[in-house]
Amino acid sequence: MSELEELQKTVRKLNSRAGNAKMELHDLAEDLPVNWTEIKAVAERTYAVFAELDAARQQLIALENA
Repeated sequence: MSELEELQKTVRKLNSRAGNAKMELHDLAEDLPVNWTEIKAVAERTYAVFAELDAARQQLIALENA
């Protein structure tokens, strides 16, 4: 598999993980004040996966434009 295909696959997986993280954060927010102590951990996980997705997308764009 080429580097481009691998990166596309990675971006798809990260998109899925980001969507799940977003829903987890959304569900937590809807249930507040229940489980309010989990806000920081869930937000940090969500932030991390979106940062990883953004970096992968930037790599993909750079590779496609090379």
